[in-house]
Amino acid sequence: MKLLKKLFKLVFCIVFIPTVIIATIIVYQGYSLYKDAITNMPLNDKISNIRNDKNYIYSYDIPTTLKNGTVAIEDHRFYNHNGFDVISTLRAIITNISNKELTSGGSTITQQLAKNLYFSQSKKFSRKIAELFVVHELEKNYSKDDILELYLNVIYYGDGYTGLNNASYGYFNKSPKELSLYEQTLLIALPNAPSVYALSEDNTYTYTRQQYVIDAMVKYGYLTKEEAKKIK
Repeated sequence: MKLLKKLFKLVFCIVFIPTVIIATIIVYQGYSLYKDAITNMPLNDKISNIRNDKNYIYSYDIPTTLKNGTVAIEDHRFYNHNGFDVISTLRAIITNISNKELTSGGSTITQQLAKNLYFSQSKKFSRKIAELFVVHELEKNYSKDDILELYLNVIYYGDGYTGLNNASYGYFNKSPKELSLYEQTLLIALPNAPSVYALSEDNTYTYTRQQYVIDAMVKYGYLTKEEAKKIK
């Protein structure tokens, strides 16, 4: 029994204490990164600047199916979590452990918005922590519709087009509300990997991703099988 207690204490000292110390350092670094970001540009000011852009498009001018499709493919529990999806994060952790590198982030739409507002594409853990502090502010001060609207205005669609309005006119020379369902599902497919799926590339990957978008919309009840068949 005494030997077991000594072994337990040894494991505790070797594993648990260093883990707590490392985690504390990462959280502190993340919080410092967050504080620096919002000190330089408070969240409300950042969003005001984005909304003042001439190409900004408000939710009422974005097709409902395009919004629903974005939620289906990017974050299907978007309306049911507070900006952080535990299930997706656990799945991403398992993937990262399997790949032995930080390849999957399990990011929600709110997390992706936070990253695009303030942070680089760096996959450091401290950046992910900083992102979560911004996520908390976004979820506390803005509605889900506001967050989705902002996301669609800052996300990159490839070929130099940032934001839905720019992508819609750039690829199809029409406003988002004039897009067909086929065109909408093509645009929804792009942000996952803009350099791969950009429409100027005209490769099979783009259309495979579009099929995946359509199937996700059916799976989560945003399209019927008949509607999906017509789009395909």
